[in-house]
Amino acid sequence: MHIPDGFLSPPVWLSLDVVSVLALGYVARRAQRGMEETRIPLLGVMGAFVFAAQMINFPVGVGTSGHLVGAALLAITLGPAAAAVVMTAILAIQALVFQDGGILALGANVMNMALAGVLAGYLPYHYWSAGRLRKPAIVLGGLLSVAAGAGLAVAELLLSGVRMPAAVLGVSAALFLLTGILEGLITLAVVRGVEALNPGMIRQPSRTRAAVLGALALAAVLLAVGGVLAASQAPDVLESLAERLGIAPQARALLATPLADYEAQVFSSPWLRKAAAGLVGLGLIYGACVALGRLAARRKRG
Repeated sequence: MHIPDGFLSPPVWLSLDVVSVLALGYVARRAQRGMEETRIPLLGVMGAFVFAAQMINFPVGVGTSGHLVGAALLAITLGPAAAAVVMTAILAIQALVFQDGGILALGANVMNMALAGVLAGYLPYHYWSAGRLRKPAIVLGGLLSVAAGAGLAVAELLLSGVRMPAAVLGVSAALFLLTGILEGLITLAVVRGVEALNPGMIRQPSRTRAAVLGALALAAVLLAVGGVLAASQAPDVLESLAERLGIAPQARALLATPLADYEAQVFSSPWLRKAAAGLVGLGLIYGACVALGRLAARRKRG
């Protein structure tokens, strides 16, 4: 669901850049107040895991694919404020290093996935996680996180003057819905897996065991190195929508990077190009999230 540069009009992307910066300032202060030294490794590992999972597209039908966004998963495991900061770090590195999502449109992507997506993914869990509705709440959170991000992306395109026939919009909405359901189910599976290794961790992240961090780190490496072999090559729902609307050729990259499209061009093997780029991405995301966590903890102490 990463919007590239060229799709949004200047008034739309500029407004969203400003609003996102202001909102992130508030969210960062909230994350700082709740930051503990013991949680910092979890920020890095969860950020790396979500980054790796986003690299793996799965088919959702009609020649279209989807991938885990991870907004609800981050919100449930880290809390909404820290999740928004981690997701923003992921989106920034994806845009600047891998040319996935626009640089000018970064504010829009942050608004859609790191702010609205995280909040929508967290609310069902916040209100209904204490009783029998806990599992449905997690699934619903995943669904709503995708729906919120997709709905805002479509609205931003409409505000930018993109015309959308009702039939095309209906097909895309159905595909976004299916992607959201799969997001919810994957989120539930990961949360249950984490709790099986470390009961009570979700409610008290400060008690995270090394075994959980190790398992998530290993899963991230396996996804980045091996998962790319099975990833669907079909365009995701937003890319498919852009093709149907005829705006796909408008996408442009402001920076040329050696890891564009998640491929390290120095290698000749297609698998090695993907795997190497994925491993570099894991290191960058982990390092950025840990650095942000340490900065927040240091400011809290100050």
